[in-house]
Amino acid sequence: MMQFVLTNRGGIEIINLEKTAEYLEKALSFIKEKIRNGGQILVVGTEPEAEEAICGLAERFKLSYVTNRWAGGTLTNFKIISKRIEYFKKLVSDMARGALEKYTKKERLGIEREINRLRNLFGGLENFEKLPDVVLIINAHVHDSAVREARILKIPVIALANVDTDPTKIDYLVPGNDKSRKSIQFFLGKVADAIAEGIATRPVAEEKKAEEAPAISKKDAE
Repeated sequence: MMQFVLTNRGGIEIINLEKTAEYLEKALSFIKEKIRNGGQILVVGTEPEAEEAICGLAERFKLSYVTNRWAGGTLTNFKIISKRIEYFKKLVSDMARGALEKYTKKERLGIEREINRLRNLFGGLENFEKLPDVVLIINAHVHDSAVREARILKIPVIALANVDTDPTKIDYLVPGNDKSRKSIQFFLGKVADAIAEGIATRPVAEEKKAEEAPAISKKDAE
């Protein structure tokens, strides 16, 4: 990461913000293109400083996200994880509609504990129905498992990353302070703008026009 360091002051590396701006623009351009073509983003960041900003971004654009802890195999064992997520959603649904009332108090307590355990693992992944086209990570050093799984499946990784990160593992690295709430909010704010622009430039009009066009019969074509 020394290529991104401007200087060292008192043992603290100061990141070159010109490099940050340059690499941020590359990452945002990639996001815009992926979103424009209907791509899905999975956002990962389990540090407390990242949770609020990630949840806000995910809620705005209906993105899948991980803010509690990364469950091993979320990507590489997707079929099994998907079944666990469906089980979690069923339990939540059953509880909401009162279907657990038929159980004893002790049994309900056990089910509620199971729901809380699964929520810790899969909260934010309720709509995780297919592998993402991009994994966006806050602090890639902490989330090495998520990076490794994405690389195994050749899913591009975008990361806001400090100087403790191995840049060779990240497809679109944005050098910056991945432990600062303000830095994370700034980064994800730019990501939000890129997603919004990608959505706005989707060829929806052409697709809708094609769907609404009357079918041409063989006789008409002749």
